[in-house]
Amino acid sequence: MASYLRSWLPSPFSSAEPVAPTPTIVSEPPPPEHDDDSDTETVRGADDDDVPPAFPAINSAQRLDSASSKAAPVPPVLSDSQRMPPPPLPGLAVRQPGVPSSSSSLAVPQGAGSLAPPLTTTKAPAKKSRKVALAPGHGPLDWANLKKSGKDLRGVDQLMRVTPSMLKEHNKKDDAWSAFNGKVYNITHYLPYHPGGEKELMRVAGRDGTKLFSLTHAWVNVDYMLDGCLVGFLVPEP
Repeated sequence: MASYLRSWLPSPFSSAEPVAPTPTIVSEPPPPEHDDDSDTETVRGADDDDVPPAFPAINSAQRLDSASSKAAPVPPVLSDSQRMPPPPLPGLAVRQPGVPSSSSSLAVPQGAGSLAPPLTTTKAPAKKSRKVALAPGHGPLDWANLKKSGKDLRGVDQLMRVTPSMLKEHNKKDDAWSAFNGKVYNITHYLPYHPGGEKELMRVAGRDGTKLFSLTHAWVNVDYMLDGCLVGFLVPEP
């Protein structure tokens, strides 16, 4: 058995068989490290989905608006003196709240075409009005019903420009006109309904009765009372 194994195994002392060289360990330096980002940039292409798109887009409307706004001229900067409102009038500069002014330049104009409130709302009545007994069926409610009845209380087809000379011609009991706060009314039909009596109302027939009206009953709304009797507007003589 030993001879059989000896025939299969080479003898260590046999010089006919070559001896395998002894392996040696060769050390090599490690490969250089590369940045992952740089490698990624070299590998990524223009069509890579991971690259965010430009915002706004190159040909978008936002870029066009920003380009046009840059080309627009810059508005001038106003100084403090240019920003401030104009100075007040000389008369208003010396006024004090609650103290009436005696300057004639600050007087409130009255008459036709004025934007000032009528005297009926700016001046208190000097004395109380005196009422008289009216005939049956001529109370305030009766006058309101007459205005709603559709009866012609004006006597004219359209509103007129009435001068003082024209107003003076209508001073009769059956044809009475009067002006209040720049408006001319036909008071003919209102005479028997007047709480102060026909005689008291005829005092302003054919003329401007604004002053007398404000002295007797300034709390009355003449525009509402005589709205159905409006003839026109009082204007100065040509």
